[in-house]
Amino acid sequence: MSTIRGTVAAVVLAAGRGERFGADVAKPLVEYRGRPLLTYVLDAAVASGLGPVVLVVGNHAEAVRSLALPGIEVVSNPDFAEGIATSLHVALKHLASRGIVHAAVIGLADQPKVGAAAWSRLGVAYDDGASMAVATYDGVRANPVLLGRDHWPEAMALRGDEGARQLFIRHDVVEIACDDTGNPDDVDTPNDLARLEAEG
Repeated sequence: MSTIRGTVAAVVLAAGRGERFGADVAKPLVEYRGRPLLTYVLDAAVASGLGPVVLVVGNHAEAVRSLALPGIEVVSNPDFAEGIATSLHVALKHLASRGIVHAAVIGLADQPKVGAAAWSRLGVAYDDGASMAVATYDGVRANPVLLGRDHWPEAMALRGDEGARQLFIRHDVVEIACDDTGNPDDVDTPNDLARLEAEG
């Protein structure tokens, strides 16, 4: 593996309302194979070797915060109800105060099968000169994504449920094949969870 040319953070967005799952659910706390969804994602982010690892909480903040492993930096998004862009803002503001952080690899709390190697490969993409990159599975863009620091001001202008991929429309994006690292299936509904459970 290449030596990363700057500090690349790992950011896990776990502040959302989980509306599609039903009622006011703290989706990161929903259990998959006996463990909360978020624990799989945090394990992968930590194992990737990226750092610092930042967890953004919002809905059911204290319960979600309690899942953070020692060393993970937890930041709170009081405006989480306004959409995922607000969580991205909180994470980037937190990282921007640290001059040593040059890029961020960003993933979601409801994708328990995204492996540590996918996070790592996005970090190496930065080392190889990419300032914006995305993991692909079977040629389809998914998560995680890489945002170099030069793109953070533009990301701060996103609103509502606009995520980092909105920036892909305006910029060249390096695609990083991650087929052999896991898969990006997310858990939006109870049916999604049941499907993942059935797959094992």
